[in-house]
This record gives sequence, structure tokens and C-alpha cells, in this order.
Amino acid sequence: MNNTILPSTLNLSLKCDGCGALLYFTPGTRNLECDHCGDSIEIDQTETLIKSVDYDRFISRINQNKKNDDLKVVNCSNCGSQVILSSFTTSDKCSFCTGPLVLSPQDGQQYLPPHYILPFEINREQAIDYFQKWFKRLWWAPNDLAKKANCSSSVLQGIYLPHWTYDTDTVTDYNGKRGDYYYTTENYTVTVNGKEENRTREVRHTRWSSVSGRVKCSFRDLIVPASNSLPDQTLDELAPWNFTLLVKFDERYMSGFRSETYQIDPQQGLSRAVEQTKDEIKSEIENDIGGDEQEIGSIETDYLNKAIKYIMLPVWASAYSYNKKIYQFTVNASTGEVIGERPLSAIKIILFVLMVLVLIAVGVSYCQ
Repeated sequence: MNNTILPSTLNLSLKCDGCGALLYFTPGTRNLECDHCGDSIEIDQTETLIKSVDYDRFISRINQNKKNDDLKVVNCSNCGSQVILSSFTTSDKCSFCTGPLVLSPQDGQQYLPPHYILPFEINREQAIDYFQKWFKRLWWAPNDLAKKANCSSSVLQGIYLPHWTYDTDTVTDYNGKRGDYYYTTENYTVTVNGKEENRTREVRHTRWSSVSGRVKCSFRDLIVPASNSLPDQTLDELAPWNFTLLVKFDERYMSGFRSETYQIDPQQGLSRAVEQTKDEIKSEIENDIGGDEQEIGSIETDYLNKAIKYIMLPVWASAYSYNKKIYQFTVNASTGEVIGERPLSAIKIILFVLMVLVLIAVGVSYCQ
């Protein structure tokens, strides 16, 4: 993070040489563009290898790496989201629940610069188009929803969401049982046309034996969302992300967009990453046991060579109110994937059920 642009340098790099207006990052490019005169400059980004940093060292130095510049963290009192805004902003609306954000001087908190950022690839107009195509497939939605939702799509907010990714190597000692099938021939009697007949059949049995062993696994880029502003299911369904476009963090990519800071700390994130490893470790143990069946008793896993990356991923987000309830929708600004919430139309559901009942009744009548 030594190459992160400092606020004084950042302010100069966001100033248009032609007219002095502010420059904004243009999605799908690596350029800053002036909305006033149209001039643009390229963000000079030397190609670097994307790699993780040692987890324990990162945790021990996390407070030293925090910054207190002309950006500040603001909490939404309605939904609890934490958004990084310019210190010059005095009021705004929350992108996740439409609640008001009122800023005061004491609202500012230090923020931790990420290691890498995935710049916006999809602009607002493209995101609206993706949303409208997704919305047209919502047959169960109320008819009057289109007007409210389309109005909300026109005010989509570009936001960078914080994520952790973890690497680790595991060593797991286990004990359990191995089951091997064997077969015996069994005689039995059946009655056919009033007469008894003797027959034989093969019967399967399982021979169990105690086993123990050690397996090793390696995990890379276990991704854990660090935001609580969107439901876990939404954050999971927004994946996959195009990590090939990750670049070293540069605050200029945030120009014109918002950014959340992490609400799930790296220690909590590690616990969630550990949960992601359990199925693969279990599968590796079962393969190591072999046989036809496996029973796993105790498992003891050591997590070694832990490493972490703090990254920002881009989304277009908005929310709308329908019958006094807030519904969110989000567009992956790297792939165009749309994940949204919507109300269901009770009338459409009732009409569908009635139609099905009528079809069933017609079918029964026809068969008679």
C-alpha cells in the first residue's frame, strides 16, 4: 500500500488541466474524464502481480495502516451500512435503504485502504438496461411495480463493496472407520403357482475396520463479503467476479463512486473462510479412507501459511419502497448479473391457482 495516492496528490490528480473541473473515473476504461469539457487522462497503473499478504502480520499492523484523510466513514442509522464519503459532503441518501445520511464533523472515522480494487466495467446506462431486462421476467410482480422500480433504477448508485480473500494450507489428522462390502450366498424359498421353490441370492454385508490418517489441502482466494448492507444470499449470488481485472488499489478509481468500509473484521472473515474449507477437507478424508463406505470420527485441522487480501468489488445498487417496505436490487458492475428483491402479486398468484384448478377439472371431466 506504499503506492496509494495521498489526499494532496489525489486532489491534484482529480483536477482537469483544461478547465479545472473535477475528473471522474469512466467505467470500462482506465481513464478519468471531465464531465465539463470532455478531457480525459489515463490512470497510470503499472502491472503488478496480485498476491496476498501474511495474515498475522496484517492483523498486527491493521491500526497502523488506517488513514484519516479527506474521506470519512459514515454510518446509516436506518440499516447500519457504513459508507466512505468525501469530507466535503454534508448530506446524502443511503443507497441500500434510501434513508437520509446526515453528516457532522464527528462522524469521521479512520479507514483502511484496500490492497486491490476491481474497477467498474459496466456504466450506469448499461446497468439500467440489465435491470430492465431482469425486471421484464418478473411475471409474479404487481403490475404497478414497474413505475416505482424503473424510477429507482434511474438513480442507481455505484458502490464498491469490501471483501476479504484468504489463502491457507491445512493439515488434518483424523480417525474413523472404513467399510468394505462383501457378499454371501443365501438360500430362500418362494411359492410359485402354489408350489415352493428353493432359490439363492447374493446378500451384501459391510466389514468395518478402524482407520486413522493425515490429509493436506491448499486453499486459495476463499472470498468472504465484509459488508452487512446486503443480504448474504445477494452477496453470494452476485458472484462470480472477474478477478483477472483486479488492479492495485488507487483512490482515483473511486472518483464518482461510493465505497463501503468493512463491517465484518478480518478475524470474523477468517472464521467464515474456515467454514468454506470443511466440505473439501471431509471429501479428502473420505478419499484417503477409501473402501465402499466411510465414517469419520474426530477431525483436528491446523491452518497454516494464512494469507489475506482486502479488495473492493463494484456494484450498482438502488432501493425502492412498495407498500411501506424497502426492496433492494443490485447489479454486478463487472459481469452484469442482477440480483433483486421484489414483492409478489397476490392477485396473480390467486388467478394462477384458479387457472390450474380449472384445467384439472376440465381434464378430469374429459377423462370421464
